Amino acid sequence: MTVRVLLADDDALMRAGVGVVLRAAPDIEVVGEAADGLRAVELCRSLAPDLVLMDVRMPGVDGIEATRRIVAAGLPSRVLVLTTFRHDEYVWGALRAGASGFLLKRASPERLVDAVHTVAAGDTLLDPSVTHDLVEHFVRRGGAPADRGEASRRLAGLTPREDQVLRLIALGHSNEEIADLLVIAESTAKSHIKRILAKIGARDRAQAVVLAYQSGLVTPHQNP
Repeated sequence: MTVRVLLADDDALMRAGVGVVLRAAPDIEVVGEAADGLRAVELCRSLAPDLVLMDVRMPGVDGIEATRRIVAAGLPSRVLVLTTFRHDEYVWGALRAGASGFLLKRASPERLVDAVHTVAAGDTLLDPSVTHDLVEHFVRRGGAPADRGEASRRLAGLTPREDQVLRLIALGHSNEEIADLLVIAESTAKSHIKRILAKIGARDRAQAVVLAYQSGLVTPHQNP
């Protein structure tokens, strides 16, 4: 199945470079480009892409507000934020607005293509280098339990295998990567993740990441 992608970035050179990478993939089609958030929302309405690669800093309507409008309008397009900036305010803002992933522009072409497939398939993706920033922001803003004991209690019912899977989620790995690392089928990895979220009472992968770090299951400087 072909993934239809909209590129939203005010840097024409960046759009061109990303476009070259995506067009080289046999199952990705770039259906449009936008130089600002307002245009991105308009093109989502008219083109209904499967995924928007959204920059954060754009003139007028920025990427976070554009994401919020796309989600609020009930449009089917999923949003993968692609940015130079790893500041926690951007990560938090993007996820709160409804983005399904956050990737830095320094990612390799292979990582970018994999991220597009991951998010388009319905999964959440967080760049490994921003997970610690996200955790710190959640803790400062009260978005997670206030103490390690509560976080540990919520994770206590996980099996050893589920602990392994949660560690890999917290380190930013996609479902496919988790399956490869644990030598299991991707469908099995997805089943593990679904059970983990239910057991720990996490509404999504981002909240699961917070609990993993806060409980001490994963440390901020652990090698991804």
